[in-house]
Amino acid sequence: MSENLNNSKDRKNELGRIIRVLNEAEDHYAAQKEIKRDFKKLLETLSPEEIAEAEQALITEGVPVDEVQKLCELHIDTFHDALKGASKRTGNGNEKISGHPVANYKAENKVLKTKISGLKKSLKKLRRNSDFKGVNEAVESLSKIEIHYARKENQLFPFLEGVGFSGPSNVMWGKHDEIRDLFRAIRKSSETANVQECISAGKELIPKLKRMIFMEEKILFPTALRKLPESVWSEIRKGETEIGFAWIKPGNLWAPELLAHSKTQDFISGVGSGTETGEDLIDLSIGKLSAAQIDLMLKNLPIDITYVDENDNVRYFSQGKERIFPRSPGIIGRSVQNCHPPKSVHIVQKIVEDFKARKRDMAEFWIQMGEKFIHIRYFPLFDSDTYKGVLEVSQEISGIRALEGEKRLLDEE
Repeated sequence: MSENLNNSKDRKNELGRIIRVLNEAEDHYAAQKEIKRDFKKLLETLSPEEIAEAEQALITEGVPVDEVQKLCELHIDTFHDALKGASKRTGNGNEKISGHPVANYKAENKVLKTKISGLKKSLKKLRRNSDFKGVNEAVESLSKIEIHYARKENQLFPFLEGVGFSGPSNVMWGKHDEIRDLFRAIRKSSETANVQECISAGKELIPKLKRMIFMEEKILFPTALRKLPESVWSEIRKGETEIGFAWIKPGNLWAPELLAHSKTQDFISGVGSGTETGEDLIDLSIGKLSAAQIDLMLKNLPIDITYVDENDNVRYFSQGKERIFPRSPGIIGRSVQNCHPPKSVHIVQKIVEDFKARKRDMAEFWIQMGEKFIHIRYFPLFDSDTYKGVLEVSQEISGIRALEGEKRLLDEE
């Protein structure tokens, strides 16, 4: 097989062929040895981006995501040496500065390695004395890595999808869930005091965590740094704090000038002036929606919403499929005090006055109406320090109160 593949198209084709051979081989270990021998030169010069794009190509060609997910660890093991020795420049150096999103991820990975060592020690002690205390403490501390994964899923992946690169979110998110499942398995085995199951799940968890660190630092982050401009990393950093961090407090040495919010939203969504829908879009604090889309969302919420403005006048109520309390357009513009029976007006007035004075941030009530159990909450609305009204939220929750156990999304299958 040729070792002189300098043409980009030829390299992609050969890399794709390598992955297909791996996927279809009955003996993966033998296939790995053969590939490392026959494609030595190509493997020595592979870039992280080429490997990431090869998996992306598989998905584009129609290979089911769960199949790629099952085999991606095999791919990583095959290309491990090539990736470990990769010396190509992957950014402009800013990603090494404290506070950059990639620097934050790597700082968390550094702590994660010490937490993994802690779990190893606790599993050894568990085998000797069947004491789950150490394992429980190690797992609770270690499981904070889920915050790290949540940032990837909700901050980094959407921007990569914005440039047509969906492979990481399709495959890596699935690997995150495998890790989450193992955390649950360890907790469950601890609750049932099953030492063997706990040790087994722990032994499976540790290499998955280590492999994820490798996948991030040798493939995902280098690829993302090449695909996303510095201005986008600024926007990614802006959203990280809402989700939080695992174990670390990010530095602030990396503080580039941030782009206008709307410009970055255009980058991620591809939405501009609204010409795609033929409607003008309303620029919200996050995202852009048309008036029709907002109305559709509000009408389909499983709750009733009423908005009373800063002058105590009713300005809006949602028209859900199953209203709890009767409403008609005639109340629009009406004083909220006039929307309640005289005997309760003074209570309504007191709640509103407390809201305006910021003496309370919620008022709630619950009532039984036949077989329905209604939960009613009132929330004050402020724009900075300016009072802007009250939001009333009512919900029929008898079905929610009756829930037991758990039902996960995958239980639908």
